[in-house]
Amino acid sequence: MEHVLGFVRTVEAGGGSAELRPFLAEDFQLTEWPHALSKTGSTRNLAETLSGADHSKDIVADQRFEIVRTTCQEDRVVLEMDWSATLLLDLPHWDRGDTIRARSTAVFQLRDGLIISQDTYDCYYTAPE
Repeated sequence: MEHVLGFVRTVEAGGGSAELRPFLAEDFQLTEWPHALSKTGSTRNLAETLSGADHSKDIVADQRFEIVRTTCQEDRVVLEMDWSATLLLDLPHWDRGDTIRARSTAVFQLRDGLIISQDTYDCYYTAPE
């Protein structure tokens, strides 16, 4: 649990590839299930995930993860979170400067103290608060 929470706090702090790499196994895989911004979802390996972390600094700022509930069983950790960030560019449903929000569930699998996979289920709020 602590390793996963450290990873999430590093993402929240704007950590890029160098900061996130110590949390992830060499065979790490990120699966992002379909949502409002990705109709088909995506699967990324370690290199693609780390590159995306560096690129995210051009898309969002001030990321916040409010962890609502946690579940930990053996080598699996599940986080239910309310996520928000400020957009640095225009996206479908939102304009630059808007706060984008989502309810997110992330399922992490660990091996030998490193995260080997993350499955993310994001439900974006597309209407204003």
